[in-house]
Amino acid sequence: MKLNKIFSLGMTLMTALAFTACGNNADNQPENTDEANTSETASTETTEENKAIDKLTVQFVPSREPEEIITATEPLKDMLKEELEKEGYEVEDVDISVGTSYEATGEAMSAGTVDVGFIPGGTYVTYDDGVEAILTATRNGLSIESDDAKEWNDKAPTEKVDDQVTFYRGLVLAGPSEKGQELAAKINNGEKLSWEDLDSANWAVMGPTSPAGYLYPSLWLKNNYEHTISELSNAVQADSYPSSFARLATGQIDVLVTYGDARMDFVDQWQSEFGGKNDIFTDVQVIGVTDKMMNDTISVSESSEKMTPELIEALQNAFINIGNTDEGKEVIAIYTHNGYEKANPADYDSEREVQKMARDAN
Repeated sequence: MKLNKIFSLGMTLMTALAFTACGNNADNQPENTDEANTSETASTETTEENKAIDKLTVQFVPSREPEEIITATEPLKDMLKEELEKEGYEVEDVDISVGTSYEATGEAMSAGTVDVGFIPGGTYVTYDDGVEAILTATRNGLSIESDDAKEWNDKAPTEKVDDQVTFYRGLVLAGPSEKGQELAAKINNGEKLSWEDLDSANWAVMGPTSPAGYLYPSLWLKNNYEHTISELSNAVQADSYPSSFARLATGQIDVLVTYGDARMDFVDQWQSEFGGKNDIFTDVQVIGVTDKMMNDTISVSESSEKMTPELIEALQNAFINIGNTDEGKEVIAIYTHNGYEKANPADYDSEREVQKMARDAN
C-alpha cells in the first residue's frame, strides 16, 4: 500500500485549502462578532466530524486457548470504539477473532482480510512485506534475568517486577517425566547437556514463526550444539502453549519451548487441569535459555483499504491509552502485555537475523 503517496496527497490538499483560506481578504470577513463565532463553530463541527468505519477486524494468534482469548478480550471492542471516537473515527463494529495458527493470522493480514493483528515479532518479520508493526508491547520484567539455566532453577519461583521492558527470554523446559528429570538433574549439577541428551527426548514446539516457541530455541540449539529444531528426532508441533504444558504434565513429552514467564501463567492450571503432581516450579525445570527477544507487536495490514496514515496514528494513540488504564491492562494481560509504545521496525532487525540463520541452518 502506497502510504507515502496517500500522505503526500493529503498534505497537498491541506496546503491548497490553507492558501484558499488566506486568500479571503478582510473585506470579506463578517463584521458582526456573533456572525464570526457562528461561522467558526460551523467550520469546527465540519472539521471534527468523525470518519465512519463499518467494521474493524482484529485478530489474535493462538498463544492461549482461543475461547479464553475471546472471552478476555470482549471488553476491548467497546474500549477501542471509544478511544477511536476521540481520535475522529466512528467504528460501528469491532470483530475480534483468533487465528488457527500464527501463520494463518500473518497470511490473513497480508491478504487484507484482517485489519489489525496482535502478533509476535517473528510473525511480523515473516510477513513484513504486507504487514506493518505500529506498536511494541511492554511487560513487567522478571525477577530472574539470566542466560544461565541453573540460575533460573536456583532462584525459582520467577516473579514479576515493576520495571517495564520491551524484550523477553525464551526457555527450554524439562518436565516431570523420567527423561525430563534426567536432563534437569544434569543442569542443576552444573553439567552441560549433550546433543544426544536432547535428541533422545520428546519435544513439543510451536509454529515455525513463533519466536519463543521455535525460532530462538532453534538458534539456541544451533549456537550450542550445531543443530536446530528441525533436526530433532522426536519433535511435534503443538497447537497452543496450554496443550504443550498438559502433555508435559502427563509425560507425553519431556521438553517444551516457551516464553520466560509461561510457568507463572499456568501455575494454577498445572495441578488442577493439567495433572501435575507438584508445584509447577518443582515439576518443570529450565534446561536452556535463549537470547533476548523483542516483545509482541500490534501490527496492521498494508493491504487493508481502511489503513491510512491517519488511522494508523489513531490506532497507536487508542491502544496506548487503553494500556494506560486499569481496565485496559486487565484485558491485555491475556498476552502478558502491560502497555504499548510506538514500534520502530529497526528494533526487529535481530529477529530478521534469527530468521535468516534459522533458514540457512535448515
